[in-house]
Amino acid sequence: MSLRQNLAELLVCLRDPQKVASFQRLCGVEEPQRTGTDTPRQGEPGAALEVGGGCNRDRSAIPEGSGGKLRDCSARNGVRNGLPEAGGATATAGERESQATLRNRVQGLRRNSLTGEEGEVYGVRNWLLFYLFCFGTELGNELFYITFFPFWIWNLDAFVGRRLVIIWVLVMYLGQCAKDVIRWPRPASPPVIKLEVFYNSEYSMPSTHAMSGTAIPLSLVLLTYGRWQYPLMYGLVIATCWCCLVCLSRIYLGMHSILDIIAGFLYAIFILAAFYPYVELIDNFNQTYKYSPLIIISLHLALGIFSFTLDTWSTSRGDTAQILGSGAGIACGSRIAHSIGLVSDPPLDTLPLTIPSITVTRFGKVILRILIGMVFLLLMRIVMKKITIPLACKIFGIKNDDVRKARQCMEIELTYRYITYGMVGFSITFLVPCLFFFIGLS
Repeated sequence: MSLRQNLAELLVCLRDPQKVASFQRLCGVEEPQRTGTDTPRQGEPGAALEVGGGCNRDRSAIPEGSGGKLRDCSARNGVRNGLPEAGGATATAGERESQATLRNRVQGLRRNSLTGEEGEVYGVRNWLLFYLFCFGTELGNELFYITFFPFWIWNLDAFVGRRLVIIWVLVMYLGQCAKDVIRWPRPASPPVIKLEVFYNSEYSMPSTHAMSGTAIPLSLVLLTYGRWQYPLMYGLVIATCWCCLVCLSRIYLGMHSILDIIAGFLYAIFILAAFYPYVELIDNFNQTYKYSPLIIISLHLALGIFSFTLDTWSTSRGDTAQILGSGAGIACGSRIAHSIGLVSDPPLDTLPLTIPSITVTRFGKVILRILIGMVFLLLMRIVMKKITIPLACKIFGIKNDDVRKARQCMEIELTYRYITYGMVGFSITFLVPCLFFFIGLS
């Protein structure tokens, strides 16, 4: 057998959804048993009719109208879990385990407000792994980004924060574009149980969660080692654990195949190797060039328009606009803050920096910055959404009676997301630091 054939078989094996389902079962995820009269929702992967009307453990969803109640089908066909059941007989160990799974069933995570899609009902036997992988997948979601980057910029090191955002924007943009070019679907369900559906409308290859989970911790080590005093081994261990947790969480939630994860990891490494040497040049350009805000806004907007023409609507388009808008806003805000002397990097002769001791005063200021800053960002996000969506609909002549449908139009989605998150990014590096300066929290 040739090398090409061996490689092709390996790729097929790594993309096999059965491998994902096996990992889920190994980690304690089970689909609750349903009756033959319980049919999947119309249009879902398991909506095909069953032969003989028997119970099918491989179907992927609990139907609407069942009220979330699961009934035992053994009374109808005399079999449960493949074992004959006599009337009134004591339940076997396997049956008790199945009943325990039913009691531990959970509704899928993160309902998608744009599509109305809800997660499946599934059983959890290992709650420690469940919460661990839920935390791991949040390390690649909006809630994490909108708290992590401001925390670095406001409290730790704005220099590192700015350059980390540059890398994040580059990695995520190239990853989202690659998805819409390759167009591989998510792992098939069944056999995979979809614990999360928020990103289910996106393509699968490569995993952008794996890309961000690789790029962010590795970039942190590259940017901070030598600038801050700490043992390199600590940074490498944290980066490895971070990367593994994010990657495994996407398989656990049924959103990616093993091949998607490996491709995302290698793609992120390639992007870092190719573009990291230019991060300093880009940051210096953003900070010092007179017309950099105009160029940044135009370039990011052009990249957003290009990505929106790659494929039909999916959540990846909106995410791409958010990423580009946030990156543009952060870069423009840092340019203005630098020009007026609001934020300045420490002189080179003071490096490497030492990690300061934690005092009550310092800890209190960190908490106040986070609380005040996050409230400001959330209010900015809400206000800008309320303003930009109706304004964009009016400008482009699109009816906004159905807001969900209007938000899926290219002109509306790109406009409101780019402007909204551009202002959020601008607030992170300029408006909020100005607020801190006036109230004495700088």
